[in-house]
Amino acid sequence: MAAVVFRGVRAVLFDLDGTLIDSAPDLGAAAEALRKARGLPPLALDAYRAHAGSGARGMLRVAFDLTPDHPTYPAMRDEFLSAYERCMLIRTQAFHGVDGLLQTLSARRIGWGVVTNKAQRFALPIAQAMPVLAGAGAIVCGDTTPHAKPHPAPLLEAARRLALEPSDCIYVGDDLRDIQAGKAAGMRTVAARYGYLGASAAVDDWAADAVIDSPAEVLNLLELP
Repeated sequence: MAAVVFRGVRAVLFDLDGTLIDSAPDLGAAAEALRKARGLPPLALDAYRAHAGSGARGMLRVAFDLTPDHPTYPAMRDEFLSAYERCMLIRTQAFHGVDGLLQTLSARRIGWGVVTNKAQRFALPIAQAMPVLAGAGAIVCGDTTPHAKPHPAPLLEAARRLALEPSDCIYVGDDLRDIQAGKAAGMRTVAARYGYLGASAAVDDWAADAVIDSPAEVLNLLELP
């Protein structure tokens, strides 16, 4: 259970996949579509889940043991992304507790937004289709700025859009890159242990300012007005 209290927080920024939403079923389904097209037997969703935060790179590694340095990787990545675009809104849903968390933040006049490495092509339609994300004050995607996380640029852009200083914000994510980006941006950071890397990751070694085991625990960290 999280016990650290952050004072003076004016906005909470969140990673998307593995932090606010569980997109692993649709990402895995896209990879499975490629395997099926090649006559390969199906893999269980659990094989994909821990790698869902790595997007196409992670899914193709699981499905085909394919890495970005392989000559066929670009074509396979494009095929995967097209398959994902066709199914990305079928099984994806918010994690339990996210709706209440975001409603509480809005009710207490604490801003919130999304900073993801997911490309706009995918992130924006998902955000527009999910009512739980309708109140986001900023949505910054992997291709919004010239650099993606762990570079701080996306987080700094989110703070700019919210008209806040980075120090007014905390950033919540389920990947080491999220914590690195938050620290580089001058934000306080929260590691989501319930995310895709899960219990097998050395989350406590990421040097985040706090660690949570469920979305609702974010509220325990805040001095709510």
